[in-house]
Amino acid sequence: MTDSTRRIFIVRTLAAGCAIAAPSAHAATHVEETDETAVALGYRSDTQQVDSKKYPTHSPQQQCSGCAFFQGAPADAWAGCAMFGRKHVAAAGWCSAWAKKPG
Repeated sequence: MTDSTRRIFIVRTLAAGCAIAAPSAHAATHVEETDETAVALGYRSDTQQVDSKKYPTHSPQQQCSGCAFFQGAPADAWAGCAMFGRKHVAAAGWCSAWAKKPG
């Protein structure tokens, strides 16, 4: 193997490693209740903390884990949500976009 071929191999290997690691590191970001979208949707990481006067249709039984937009398994504590892009929401959370999971 020549020096230039070896350099190309090393650079490509490092680039591939970075490409694989980057999405998984970004995907673990949790939604903060102070995020702009979270404020607009009234997101709370604990459904018990939702202001019932501001959101009268809210029920404490409504949790992100039971929402159609929740992208995780029922046992996941945090998972993706279609409303929040790549950020994760708490399974025990709630927002005003909550829609009952079909089935």
